[in-house]
Amino acid sequence: MEIQELKALIKESIREVLREERMLLCQVLIPYVSDEEQAELNEMFGSPSDYEKEESVDMTEWVRYGNQIP
Repeated sequence: MEIQELKALIKESIREVLREERMLLCQVLIPYVSDEEQAELNEMFGSPSDYEKEESVDMTEWVRYGNQIP
């Protein structure tokens, strides 16, 4: 294995670990919401599927790829 290949492998491994740790941190930082609180929020704001497309931005790809959209 050449040095460049080894460096690329190490970089990708580190990115993967950091991505996993970031997701774990996000899970820890998201506050718990009881069923009652969630029902109240749903009543106040409705479901995201009911929103107009212009009212929201889908950040799924952005989060999945670590702040970069492929």
